[in-house]
Amino acid sequence: MAKILEKRALTPVTTLFRVEAPLVAAAAQPGQFVIVRVREGGERIPLTIANYDRDAGTLAIVVQAVGVTTNQLSTLEVGDDILDLVGPLGLAVDVPAGGHVVGVGGGFGAAALWCLMSELSARGDRTTIILGAREKELLILTDELSGVCDNLELCTDDGSEGFKGFVTERLAQLIEGAGPGRPDSVVAIGPMPMMRAVTETTREAAIATLVSLDPLMIDGTGMCGGCRVTVNNEIKFACVDGPFFDAHQVDFNEAVRRNKMYVAQEQSAKDRAVCRSAMTGQD
Repeated sequence: MAKILEKRALTPVTTLFRVEAPLVAAAAQPGQFVIVRVREGGERIPLTIANYDRDAGTLAIVVQAVGVTTNQLSTLEVGDDILDLVGPLGLAVDVPAGGHVVGVGGGFGAAALWCLMSELSARGDRTTIILGAREKELLILTDELSGVCDNLELCTDDGSEGFKGFVTERLAQLIEGAGPGRPDSVVAIGPMPMMRAVTETTREAAIATLVSLDPLMIDGTGMCGGCRVTVNNEIKFACVDGPFFDAHQVDFNEAVRRNKMYVAQEQSAKDRAVCRSAMTGQD
């Protein structure tokens, strides 16, 4: 079990939890994830480690309430226990040292940049984060991220905060020399369409780019095969071979199809949960 020590709403559907997990915190590295189970008989879901404090023995995870289990998790409060929390799993992200590293975050994927950019800044890299959302109210962890990088670039589709436009548009400007300047490497974490767009932006400029394929992950062990993807014409599994891969080698056509594979089943499970809740008054 992992006791919840802090709960903070980031958006109406996005919550940050700080949990007690000393063994996981002691071994965690940027880019890794944990598998969480909320109740007996419930599904196991992968969640990226947003940050960790080895001395305090705590982890930070960010949860977006989009499905049955994430909704159940979001109802837990400070003092409650998460039934199971296992990790760290996956491989740590490997970013070449030196130069200017730009992290691009979209949606709740921005949380994964927190510990990564902290580590890169600590080792002496020049760091920039480009953080995007539809509108100002959906930008998350801006204070935390500004404290772990040299430059924080905010982007909103509607122009309510920072640069008006997509993160890829601002990235293209940096590649051309604007603001903090051209990146030597890029790490993109967020929705599949955003990562695909970042990949095409950096491909033309021949800038080394890593993307996180954690949106594909299901069981976190490689046994289910749900996160199978082709990278450089080889079969890989996001959970055990990644979740970070060379973006320019990823078959995004396949990855996008796989990411949508269980949409109907996920919606059906959510509808059944809503129906049960309405009938019994319980989750």
